[in-house]
Amino acid sequence: MDPNELKSRLLAEAEAAGFAMARVTRPDAVPKAAEGLEAFLEAGHHGQMTWLADRSDWRGNPAALWPEARSIVMLAEPYTPDHDPLEDLARRDRGVISVYARNRDYHDVLKKRLKRVARWLVAEASCEVKVFVDTAPVPEKPLGQAAGLGWQGKHTNLLSRELGNWFFLGAIFTTADLPSDLPETDHCGSCRRCLDICPTDAFPAPYQLDARLCISYLTIEHRGPVDPALRPKIGNRIYGCDDCLAVCPWNKFAETARDIRYAARPELEAPRLAELAALDDAGFRRMFSGSPIKRIGRDRFVRNVLYAIGNSDDPGLTPVAQALTEDTDEAVADAAVWAMERFSHGD
Repeated sequence: MDPNELKSRLLAEAEAAGFAMARVTRPDAVPKAAEGLEAFLEAGHHGQMTWLADRSDWRGNPAALWPEARSIVMLAEPYTPDHDPLEDLARRDRGVISVYARNRDYHDVLKKRLKRVARWLVAEASCEVKVFVDTAPVPEKPLGQAAGLGWQGKHTNLLSRELGNWFFLGAIFTTADLPSDLPETDHCGSCRRCLDICPTDAFPAPYQLDARLCISYLTIEHRGPVDPALRPKIGNRIYGCDDCLAVCPWNKFAETARDIRYAARPELEAPRLAELAALDDAGFRRMFSGSPIKRIGRDRFVRNVLYAIGNSDDPGLTPVAQALTEDTDEAVADAAVWAMERFSHGD
């Protein structure tokens, strides 16, 4: 089949599978990815995420991940919320969960859709394929920009003139030789909204992130107690943070999520902190079965809930914190004591 015709039919298949956008690039299209990753790691901005340093040769060079690949199909799937998530921050007795994690694990949902498109490509082109969703050493965001899906904004996330920045990325590596799309250029201009809203000043400069200060990192990746100086800035965010995404003006073009499985489960829209703090391991596993939140475990999650309780200004939550001051997990017990101190000092 003519490569241009194959690509045209592939993009149509991706749209039929539910993707909002699909573009093609080549494994060698991101020559600066390795340099950017190296600078990030040398600065120590990855914190405890040692997996970013592991296989950094692959993470910085997609061509090394699978040398036989000739093309990479990058696909975007929206998960746009139906309300402004910043409004939830004012409900201090409730926890705020990042929009992407309020229902099914996107890895599972997205991979099934990717495999459908990949199977079609194999059948049509007799090629080989590999699919990736955020769990392999693949530089998805640089590849997304190289393919023309969007550009990495000042908040380091990919954003698009057609989709805003509420979308997941998936990748199909293939031995099929497909025509590449043109890369996208930067359209942030002088805007600083994402930088200025960050509660912890996690951006040392535009287009740079110090993950050690990022609330998403602190509530998801960071193990053990969080620096006491950062705890008040976490507010009532108990899993992730959407502030820099929510204020992007390009979201006026955001497309509605196409899959109902990205719509928030009612019990996760603004859950009560008191109920979350009472979860034991079994209860945590039941509540977050099929959710990306399950990955961090009960202890880290309840630690986050206790930071939110300490920031709630609600003395009615004092007994909740008191009950966890002798928890078997040291970070949970430490967070409970800290919350109690916040209530007693009136901070």
